[in-house]
Amino acid sequence: MNRKNTDTDSARIDVREYELPGGWQVLVGRTDTDNDLLSTQVAQSDDWWFHVRGLPGSHVILRARQGMEPDKETLKRAAAIAAFHSKARNAGLTPVSCTLARNVSKPRRAKPGSVQIQKEIVLKVRPSLP
Repeated sequence: MNRKNTDTDSARIDVREYELPGGWQVLVGRTDTDNDLLSTQVAQSDDWWFHVRGLPGSHVILRARQGMEPDKETLKRAAAIAAFHSKARNAGLTPVSCTLARNVSKPRRAKPGSVQIQKEIVLKVRPSLP
């Protein structure tokens, strides 16, 4: 795991960074503000977005790779990272929402870290790190 400071057009964001087998990159927000910036400014439309269902936790982005689609195992590994960086860290099987970043939006006047999603897939994983 690495910590990475990323500059967006208007702010600085502090994220955790992981690499999955096959060279897939995963970014994890550290605070509600980081989650907002990660989900709305850093994530690109073809990136995958993850968040544990029904509990507080980090927003997680699986970076898209040119001409490649992640397999189910890669999606589950990214989901396990999202579960680990949530209040479900010590739980067993944990449901994690997954969708393309283009399906994530921030409602007007919503508090930091709040988003709405469409076209959700739910993956059940055990919280873990790569």
